[in-house]
Formats: sequence, C-alpha cells, structure tokens
Amino acid sequence: MIPYGRQTISDADVEAVVRVMRSDFLTQGPQVPAFEAAIAKHVGAQHALAVNSATSALHLACLALDVGPGDLLWTSPNSFVASSNCALYCGADVDFVDIDPRSYNMCTKALSAKLQHAANAGRLPKVLVPVHFAGQSCDMVTIGSLAKQYGIRVIEDASHAIGGRWLDNSVGDCSYSDITVFSFHPVKIITTAEGGMLTTNSPSLATRAADLRSHGITRDVARLTRQDQGAWYYEQRSLGFNYRMTELQAALGLSQMSELDRFVTARHSLVARYTTGLADLPIVLPWQHPDAYSAFHLYVIQVKDEARLNRRDLFDGLRAAGIYANVHYIPIHTHPYYAGLGFKAGDFPEAEAYYDRALSLPLYADLSEQDQNFVIETLRELLG
Repeated sequence: MIPYGRQTISDADVEAVVRVMRSDFLTQGPQVPAFEAAIAKHVGAQHALAVNSATSALHLACLALDVGPGDLLWTSPNSFVASSNCALYCGADVDFVDIDPRSYNMCTKALSAKLQHAANAGRLPKVLVPVHFAGQSCDMVTIGSLAKQYGIRVIEDASHAIGGRWLDNSVGDCSYSDITVFSFHPVKIITTAEGGMLTTNSPSLATRAADLRSHGITRDVARLTRQDQGAWYYEQRSLGFNYRMTELQAALGLSQMSELDRFVTARHSLVARYTTGLADLPIVLPWQHPDAYSAFHLYVIQVKDEARLNRRDLFDGLRAAGIYANVHYIPIHTHPYYAGLGFKAGDFPEAEAYYDRALSLPLYADLSEQDQNFVIETLRELLG
C-alpha cells in the first residue's frame, strides 16, 4: 500500500529520542524550550510555545485572545473540524468564509464582502482563522489589511504549512497575524508523533498561552501574590489545561527540524513530476499563487466532469491498486454536528463544489520515483 502521507524517521531521530529516554527528564526538561527556540528562529517569530497537538494550540490561541460567549470566529469550510471547533470550546459562535476556487484557501473577495455586510449588521467576528490549505499560504497581506481595517484578531492555521512562505515572509512569523499554529502529526511536513506549536510576536499572548498550557499555573516570582514562600511555591492564576509536549516529542521535533528544508524541497520535486506526468489527463492540477511558496503537505487534484470515471470510482480504483488516495476535506459546515448549529448544504458553494471532485494523491518526502511512477501510470490507466 502506498499511503497518501507518511513520516520520515532517520537514525538520528531515533537516537535523539533514545537519549531523552536515558536522561533525567521525560517531561518539562530542556528539549521543549530547545525545540521552541528552533521553530521561532526558523520562522522569525519572537515566541514559540510547544503543545501536545495543533488542536490544543488553536484552543490556547482562542483563549489567549479572550474568545468567549457572545464572540464570533470565522474560518474556512475547507479544513479539518479543529479549525472551527476551537471557538466552540470557548463558548463562541462560528461562521465560515467560502474558498477561492483556484487556491482552495479563504477567498479574500468573499471575506471583504462578508466583512462589509457584517459591519453594517453590527456583528463582526472577533477572530479570523485563515487556513493554509495543503501547505500554500493564504493571501495574508490582504487578510491582514482587512483584519486591521475592521479591528479583528487573526490566528493563522498553518497546520499544513511549516516551511512555506508568502512573499518574503516565512509562514509563522506573524507579520500579518496575532498567532500562528503548526501541526506535527506524522503525515505533516515534520513530526513529533503528535504535537503542535503556537508562534506569536506578543509577549503577553505568549505568557497567557504558556500559563493555560499547564493548568493556569505560574512559578514566575514577579507574578506571584505571595513572594515570601520557598522555591517550591507556585500559583494557579487561571483555569488552564494539561496541553504540554513531552521531552521525547520535542527531541524528535528538534531532530526533524534539521531536515525541514530537505523535506520541503523533496516535496517540490515530487510535485513537479506529478505535474508533468498528469498534465494531459481530465483532472485539475493544484494551482499555486505566484506570491506563495508552498510546503506542499498535500497534492490535491480535481476530477473533471468529462473524465472517464467520477471521483468515487477513481478513488476506489486507486485503493484497489494499493494506492491509498484520500479526500481533504469534507466541508466542515456539512457535518451533522454543524447542521445542528444551523448550517446546511449550499451555504458555501465553492467549498462544496471543490469537495465533490477533490482527491489527494500520495505525497511525502521519501516517496520513491518507482512508487510515484506507479501512481501516475495507474491514474493514466484508470482515466484512459
């Protein structure tokens, strides 16, 4: 079986984890801050905070921005449910902005029109969560400008996009946002098995998120209400969570960071081979914005109406051949839970039209040319 994505684990990665297992710290040791520093340096952010998942990072980001009951968060319907669930965890409401039919990211024209309408109605969102789908950054210059115009905070969901850029800005430097969130799930660009990261240039947001990551507890002497206690003393200042990353995960992530550029370069080479090998088939190949440098987490095609097979039959044919194609994503607003919140089919037609034809092909840094050729040949055979 050729999976749609998989991790690359080297001997150096294994050795890094083993060293931690033989050390004095399995959690809350030196590896987590070292990993945070490596991420912050790579993306050019002032602060980075490691957590146990990108879902946790999104939740902390909302809490750090004081999202709560009565507030509204807008995100893309073309994402995993975590991008919107984070607001619901805080008691806030959710809405969506339809996607651009070429990039599959949040459409800035739709966003501008919806913001103008919301301003007239007196119900603007508190937070926008643009999702950098498949590793390609949203148009953050325009989104950042609109957010500033309307007084809205921005959380970039960059779960797919570490190693990507928009113009000269690395995804995660927060030039156009308050907070950026990364994922290190095994199928992402680098992995910590499970895990995530929050980056920001705000010291106050970083401090608040750090407190909430660990039960709302601080040991910072300058912030304690009682400073006459011993070195054992700590205080809970807010109602937080246990969202910490372990030392083992951080050691793996720190080791993987040395390969990040290679991983992204390899993905670009594989994408170029797909583009050449599939160019004459009745499918839509991924479009790339000229201002974006994608991390290429996913390679998504769309099956044209005139194709010999529809998306379902092509999916089944690939699976039968041992190619584990997948579909990213089922539009969030069409899930039964969100239907219970009042959303319905037809609300976001571009996202729904994309979903009806979308298919993710295998793409990961160590995908061999032989396996990729088999994918290409199988597609050519199935589509005639």
